Amino acid sequence: MSGQPAHHADIIQAAIATSDAARSALVASWRRSLTVHGLDPGQRQAPRRLTEGEFRLARQRVEQLLRAADASLDRLYLAVGGIGCCVLLADRDGIPVERRGASADDETFDEWGLWTGTVWSEDSEGTNGIGTCLADQRALTIHRDQHFFSSNTLLSCTTAPIYDHEGNLAAALDVSSCRSDLTEGFVGLIAMAVGDAARRIEAENFRLSFPNARILLASAAERGAGALIAVNGDDLVVGATRSARQSLGITQQALARGLPAADILGDVAKAAEELEEAERGVIQRAIARADGNVSAAAHNLGISRATLHRKLARFGIRRPH
Repeated sequence: MSGQPAHHADIIQAAIATSDAARSALVASWRRSLTVHGLDPGQRQAPRRLTEGEFRLARQRVEQLLRAADASLDRLYLAVGGIGCCVLLADRDGIPVERRGASADDETFDEWGLWTGTVWSEDSEGTNGIGTCLADQRALTIHRDQHFFSSNTLLSCTTAPIYDHEGNLAAALDVSSCRSDLTEGFVGLIAMAVGDAARRIEAENFRLSFPNARILLASAAERGAGALIAVNGDDLVVGATRSARQSLGITQQALARGLPAADILGDVAKAAEELEEAERGVIQRAIARADGNVSAAAHNLGISRATLHRKLARFGIRRPH
């Protein structure tokens, strides 16, 4: 065992010395770990742990995301817990703030640092699932000796990024295992489960961020999973997920100016495009809500009974009998 860390370090040094870093995202991460973060692959140390106060503040910063993630973390753990994996939700700084795992495995995972309040950022732990996912902003698996530190080469970590309601990187969802018999097929299934759970967390967090808006699946959904938009009572888009922003070209500036839902949804919202058609719809809804009572409908609209009669005649609207 004494020669293993040196051997692992030699492999990393040799890969970095070649041009592989320009072609391989993994080797590029190894290079960052060595040259940018100044880490030593042969170093053997446990991940840094936050103080109780630091950890409490870290959780407070992602309080809404934790609420959004709760059910999805439970569901993901049900899918992977039986094969000896734990589930970690880390904030954008690489700090796990929530965890699911079997109590029988707690001592092992705690020893490895796969626990809440540890620091798994790339600048602290080198190439690893959580830290490198956050650095590259992509879903990935760092399997065993793909880790930078030789002390982490018994781990297999599959991670996906999570984006907030404004499309910014917010967290990473990770499934980690210390098992040596995880097959490539199992890792592939875990990656699918992690990706699906990350999108569910994003969707729930998006709904919580716009509680008074209608949440619609945009027409670009077939090109980008999770392409959701939030539409207010004036049929203006007030929010969009990262997938919707990328698929539909929605910018923060456009949202700030006011973006009609009709411009995004096409035929779905064209009934509200023309002013007269919009007014006709308002009057029809007012009559329907008043069960055909013109006086009540006029009162609810804030106009006179005579004015409403003129509008009914103009639009050819018949009262229900």
